[in-house]
Amino acid sequence: MTATAPFTAEDYRARMERAARSAAEAGLAGLLVAPGPDLVWLTGYAPTAETERLTLLVLTPGQDPVLVVPALEAPDAAHAPGAPALSFRDWTDGKDPYAATASLLDPRGRFGVSDNAWALHLLAFQKALPGTAYAALTDALPMLRAVKDAAELELMAAAGAAADAAFEGVRAVRFAGRRESEVGADLARLLREHGHQQVDFTIVGSGPNGANPHHEMGERVIEDGDMVVLDFGGLKDGYGSDTTRTVHVGEPTDEERRVHDIVREAQEAGFRAVRPGAACQDVDRAAREVIADAGYGEYFIHRTGHGIGVTTHEPPYMIEGERQPLVPGMCFSVEPGIYLPGRFGVRIEDIVTVTEDGGRRLNRTERELVIVR
Repeated sequence: MTATAPFTAEDYRARMERAARSAAEAGLAGLLVAPGPDLVWLTGYAPTAETERLTLLVLTPGQDPVLVVPALEAPDAAHAPGAPALSFRDWTDGKDPYAATASLLDPRGRFGVSDNAWALHLLAFQKALPGTAYAALTDALPMLRAVKDAAELELMAAAGAAADAAFEGVRAVRFAGRRESEVGADLARLLREHGHQQVDFTIVGSGPNGANPHHEMGERVIEDGDMVVLDFGGLKDGYGSDTTRTVHVGEPTDEERRVHDIVREAQEAGFRAVRPGAACQDVDRAAREVIADAGYGEYFIHRTGHGIGVTTHEPPYMIEGERQPLVPGMCFSVEPGIYLPGRFGVRIEDIVTVTEDGGRRLNRTERELVIVR
């Protein structure tokens, strides 16, 4: 299986060259990239199924990239869009893939390893090359995929527009008297109808369930008078969507409107804090200050945002202590919330990209409290 995004072999070559340079700048001897989102982003290749057989992209500064691949999967790998930028080293069952790969590696080097590499393989390399050391790619090169180019930003915007269309569709369905799981199924269906190939999550938190930020959906029957948190997203053409809107079944109380208004103001403050050179933590601080000043600080219990791209959660993170400067092309969520245990919750989320002079929302549905039936 190959990535669906319309990138060329030259695009993938440039990504691999940039990754190798970044590794050298970080003091690494190279990168070892197992099947998963990093491999797809770097080469366009995703094996058709998870397997214990070693597949590994080896990127070392000054050397051509090499994909180590089982011989029986080599024909599929050769059809990946990034294949013309790669050399291949295949191995057959019964042979030692670690010995075949070891000659590509500095026996005393420190390597960045993709986060989802199997422990089975990493332990085998440590045994074969006891002088080597390893670091998780998220720690060693957290910004590797963070800055999107123009083509990636178009795909991110299209995914956001598709999620918006799903929200516009779901706000017209019946909520009262139906289970959360039924509304969640509506959301999943609408995401697919609007072009998502993969639905990663459909959170439907009604009434007291909305006070749990990661309540997904259950069999609770939604009642008239419930606040309902809707958080949903997935992948469209290889790039992620993630948006949250909070709706109300029937007329809300004054308190419910007030809490929703506070979260909306916090989300706007977080968005206004987005600009090149600002630290990630500045976005968190701006949103959190609004909620704290309104007296609800203890009920905002998660970070303000996370990066998004070929996965729906990735660096950078909008959280206190993260001093990484914002750079044009970064994409991340701004999603403050207030969660009142046993009562209700409110969260509002847009994906935002950093521009040359500020930020741009990739979600455009209204952030006012929407009344559903």
